[in-house]
Amino acid sequence: MILVTGGTGLVGSHLLYRLASNNDKIRAIYRSEEKLDIVKKVFSYYTDEVDALFNRIEWIKADLLNIPDLTEAFKKITHVYHSAALVSFEPDKYYLLKQTNTLGTANIVNLCLSNNIEKLCYVSSVATLGKSLTNAPIAEDTFWNPEEDNNVYAITKYGAEMEVWRGTQEGLDAVIVNPGVILGGGIWNHGTGNLFKRVAKGSKYYTNGVTGFVAVQDVVNIMILLMDSEIKNESYILVSEHWSFKQFLQRIATHLSVALPKKEIQPWQAELGWRLDWLRNKITGKNRFLSKQMAQTINSKSVYSNSKITSLLQYNWTPIEASIQTVSKQFKTDN
Repeated sequence: MILVTGGTGLVGSHLLYRLASNNDKIRAIYRSEEKLDIVKKVFSYYTDEVDALFNRIEWIKADLLNIPDLTEAFKKITHVYHSAALVSFEPDKYYLLKQTNTLGTANIVNLCLSNNIEKLCYVSSVATLGKSLTNAPIAEDTFWNPEEDNNVYAITKYGAEMEVWRGTQEGLDAVIVNPGVILGGGIWNHGTGNLFKRVAKGSKYYTNGVTGFVAVQDVVNIMILLMDSEIKNESYILVSEHWSFKQFLQRIATHLSVALPKKEIQPWQAELGWRLDWLRNKITGKNRFLSKQMAQTINSKSVYSNSKITSLLQYNWTPIEASIQTVSKQFKTDN
């Protein structure tokens, strides 16, 4: 039986559809009943047989920090997809991020070891990769410098990867995937889905930073291929294409038939913005919108090499233009 953590998240929900379609025996972890509707919504993008597929999944309510619940979830499990994570770039949420991402992953690894799990697939992020000191694209072995001004999300996901590698030293077979910005429908209030929502509401601003994007279907496909293979104890960057944020946001606007974002946020404006945001947080207590690290990221150019996974699987990536078009249609259907 397969266990999926983060089953109501973006990667988890699309992964569950694929696994259920394959008639795999699946158990999935969730934290709140209302989020189960997200999974059904995602399933509806692919099929009219939503309830039939959804009911193939054995759902269990559990928290990554609750060992008794997790112990129950691991009974009769042979393979684990660990996609559960907390995504936030707010410095004040470091402790919460560390608890969920790092300690939660340590719990998963420990239970994999104690239950003799055959293989673990961990969903990490390109955020855990080091910065290239040359013009060469960032690769899986690019050195991570802990002395850099890394954001809190990256720090805690890197810590999670260290827990997975620790597990491999203790006998666990595992693979790690490091996706770029993942494009997929179903969740519109946060993550990349929220970018579609903002553009639909008439957001006017963009930056000229560049990063790597990937379709959620590609992430899921590769995860399953890796888990079904003999490959173990390796990590792989999952990036299809590199786009500027300007190009990305304007293509969303085109597919949603709304006005294009036309006002560029200059680096100095982003630098001023995170300082004002910090001050607003201190005065009002409201959540941070823009951290120092994010202000730098949205104007930086990060290029990643996908050659390791592409050559291994001879994989044909989904074009990002096609992915934006698909997600835009899903957004219009849902909203």
